[in-house]
Amino acid sequence: MTTTTRPSRHLSVHVDRPLNEVYDYVRDPANVPAWAPGLASSLHLVDGRWVGESPMGRIVVDFTPRNDFGVLDHDVTLPSGHTVHNPMRVIADGPGCEVVFTLRRQPWMSDEEFRRDAEAVSADLAALRRVMEEG
Repeated sequence: MTTTTRPSRHLSVHVDRPLNEVYDYVRDPANVPAWAPGLASSLHLVDGRWVGESPMGRIVVDFTPRNDFGVLDHDVTLPSGHTVHNPMRVIADGPGCEVVFTLRRQPWMSDEEFRRDAEAVSADLAALRRVMEEG
């Protein structure tokens, strides 16, 4: 059995809001443009799926079903038809929480593209913290 692994980076941010508030906010795809504009500038429900405009073109975003574990994994189907799985968690941390996003390098990504993607995700997580803490 041959196994191919890809580099991953775990990017996180502490949010001074209760886990359930952050989870509910992030889980609603309509909120994505407010905290993750690098992913999509708009998302709309079309035939039961969340379709949006992104810097890459038209994308489809599918979140994992609501759960009690803080899991916010989501798949993003790119204009090419390729689907990228994005592991994401909200973890209780005292009265606040930590949001952790696992960025996996895709086979087609250069080192520079992976670095830029990590910067974009970090910026989105910082925006999430601002949105949640400032209202």
